[in-house]
Amino acid sequence: MFTRRDVVGAGVAMAAVPAFAAPTPDKFVRREGMRFTIEAKPYRYAGANIWYGAWLGADAPYGDRDRLRRELDALAALGVTNLRVLASSEKSPLLRAVEPAMHDGRGHYDPALLGGLDFLLAEMAKRHMRAVLYLTNFWEWSGGMMTYLSYVDHGRYINMGDPAHPWPEFPDYVAKFYGRPDAVALYRAHIRAIVGRTNRVTGTAYASDPTIMAWQLANEPRPGGSDAVGLKALPAFHAWTQSSAKLIKALAPRQLVSTGSEGLKGSLERAEIVKTTHALPEIDYLTCHVWPLNWGWIDAANLAATEESGAAKVADYVDQHIRIAKDLGKPLVIEEFGYPRDGGSYDPAATTAFKDRYYRQIYGAVEADVKRGGPIAGSNFWAWSGEGRAAHADHRFLPGDKSWLGDPPHEPQGWYGVFGSDDSTKAVIRDHAAAIATPVA
Repeated sequence: MFTRRDVVGAGVAMAAVPAFAAPTPDKFVRREGMRFTIEAKPYRYAGANIWYGAWLGADAPYGDRDRLRRELDALAALGVTNLRVLASSEKSPLLRAVEPAMHDGRGHYDPALLGGLDFLLAEMAKRHMRAVLYLTNFWEWSGGMMTYLSYVDHGRYINMGDPAHPWPEFPDYVAKFYGRPDAVALYRAHIRAIVGRTNRVTGTAYASDPTIMAWQLANEPRPGGSDAVGLKALPAFHAWTQSSAKLIKALAPRQLVSTGSEGLKGSLERAEIVKTTHALPEIDYLTCHVWPLNWGWIDAANLAATEESGAAKVADYVDQHIRIAKDLGKPLVIEEFGYPRDGGSYDPAATTAFKDRYYRQIYGAVEADVKRGGPIAGSNFWAWSGEGRAAHADHRFLPGDKSWLGDPPHEPQGWYGVFGSDDSTKAVIRDHAAAIATPVA
């Protein structure tokens, strides 16, 4: 519930801002060719996804600021210096959309969630971490584009996974978003509100805060699910990409912009679509997501028999994106990659031998590319669960739950997240963070 209807413009600053003396990073991340820099020095990073940061940081019954501080300390101890965070959720009729929502599409914002995002960024600054903030979602779990369509289309929508609407009906329906000026206008209003916001903890405008490395147009935007719809939607998709990126650049010219794309899997498996989308001058770098289980490359119940063939597909997928990034002369970030626990278990007590090998494969590809001067500049594993634990025996997330995990509310809790007790996986992350921070001769 939105408790303060006067929060119409999320960027409106409070009259009095608390004093803040944290050692905030004082320089922005820049792009120079195929690399990121800070003060003209290379910036490479081992990062994580923590989509729920604003929820955990909220001064509300569903928040836990002490836990957030501990989670950030734990990540910093691993050498993680970059966090990818959800910066929007739309109040939604969709099943399993996260609650509470950040806004309702009419300019009414939940002040506790906005404060949670402020608090998160302030705490990240103290630890010299950088943030990548995504501004909506192609998928249903945070409301996203389907919810925007419902706002302008008399409440009509379809749910992901509805047997009455089998794949790819959901992504094909969502693709209507790009060609609906009324829906896009609501999304743009949110961009103006968040990118134009002033942090009420630090008193710093978001656009002037080097803690924010980059803004992303959305989580995993794609032109559609089928060739028939996706190819037809491409002109609207590319127009939306460029015009949205231009708006962000106008509001925050010192911060980077990226799409949040999966890469080829989010581009109808066509390299030319990835290239056209990311060749736009307003898009600073490419992103790549790698999900071998989701894409049927491995079998969670039989990892021993399917790991090797899956690893070969992963290597090829990453190599394809390296080549595309080289062709465009822009950096590449592997910003989502996940793998199941041994036996497909969701229990944090389950072992992670196969998951650890997968992490080593991704990190090995990053390190090898860095050594040869390639475009990979960083990675963000999916996702940090830390102290979070599933609240229910069936590992499902229910409305009212507040034990936030790296697995969003539409997924089994414990599916891909890294728990604070996963010592072997944490050791892999720690070793990579140390390796990627080592200057390359």
